[in-house]
Amino acid sequence: MPEIDLTAGTVAYRDTGGDGPVVVLLHGLMMDASLWDGTVAVLSADHRCVAPTLPLGAHRHAMDPHADLSLPGVAALVTELLDRLDLRDVTLVGNDTGGALVQLLMRDEVTRVAKAVLVSCDAFDNVPPGLTGRTLVLAGKLPPRLFGLFMQQMRVKAVRRLPIAFGWLTRRGDADTLRWAGPVMRRSDIRRDTVRALRALAADTAVLERATDQLRDFERPALVIWASEDRVMPLAHGRRLSELLPRGQLVEVEDSYTLVPLDQPRHLARLIREFTSAATEVAPPGSGDPQPS
Repeated sequence: MPEIDLTAGTVAYRDTGGDGPVVVLLHGLMMDASLWDGTVAVLSADHRCVAPTLPLGAHRHAMDPHADLSLPGVAALVTELLDRLDLRDVTLVGNDTGGALVQLLMRDEVTRVAKAVLVSCDAFDNVPPGLTGRTLVLAGKLPPRLFGLFMQQMRVKAVRRLPIAFGWLTRRGDADTLRWAGPVMRRSDIRRDTVRALRALAADTAVLERATDQLRDFERPALVIWASEDRVMPLAHGRRLSELLPRGQLVEVEDSYTLVPLDQPRHLARLIREFTSAATEVAPPGSGDPQPS
């Protein structure tokens, strides 16, 4: 993966290149850019896909000790990445906590963003989200060394499949969740970053509630994609977001939990492709498509 030195530190990213529409894909806490591999495999046929690995717990490069690892701080890092790579007319896509970052960038009216896609993500007062988010934030109160010992439990599949871990986030992506836990289990510098990020999140759980009213001013096209069986991100939040956004649309995806890019990657790629290419006035993408089994 190429790397770029940003204000907060070095960030690795995947860039498929090409002349097609640019899609930038953001992951959540304790994940990396590989969340999007299945979706990018389909979408990159006619899109330029850029997927950074952000300093949210599964990254490989430790950040500057003074870097702001709060959600607004990481959102600013994404803005810097767009500027440094000179990406224009971007469709910004976020899943899980990545969707929280997209909302903050929508609030800030980042000029390089032309469209936004929110995929089963933190919203309103659901910060930290569900049992998984609350457990992570609670564990983040531990010193980094003890946090690393806590995360050693992720080596055991039965633990990873618990609702307090990744069990309610994905139906099919257990191998990915094991790999994502690797950096905090092996490296003290990544543990320090992760604990800082979790403590910053715990210190400002109203960050998305403050952004809500400003989303009403996002006049660009927005697509809300939500897993109909999501146990961590309430479907009602997806509906509220689509109604809040002036040009919002909602599509529900069956047979998936929160991490739609793992559970339904090809279907998600089709939805994004239709959204980037369709006129705003057409029916929501995928509204007439059969759901995959």
